[in-house]
Amino acid sequence: MISLSAGAVSEIKRLIQKENKPDVGLRIGVRAGGCSGMSYMLGFDSPKAEDAVEDHQGIKILVDPQSAGYLSGVELDYVDGLQGKGFTFKNPNATRGCGCGESFSV
Repeated sequence: MISLSAGAVSEIKRLIQKENKPDVGLRIGVRAGGCSGMSYMLGFDSPKAEDAVEDHQGIKILVDPQSAGYLSGVELDYVDGLQGKGFTFKNPNATRGCGCGESFSV
């Protein structure tokens, strides 16, 4: 469903260790909002009964049923360059994105 780049895996593991929360997972979701209609959500959370849970190199990825269809095939990357650093999404389902890169539509 969702893939993680090596950079994303490294940064997520660093953040989990920094937060000292080894039992949490990374929740990836989609919500209504932004210029193009939908935006991504990222955060640490505990699994809920209805979540799809995937393991990526020891990282639990949590996805709620409403977000799953929008996230199929998505790659989460972490970049650290001249333009700044942060997580980026490569979503093959997105038909367009906004100019600021914060939202998308399908």
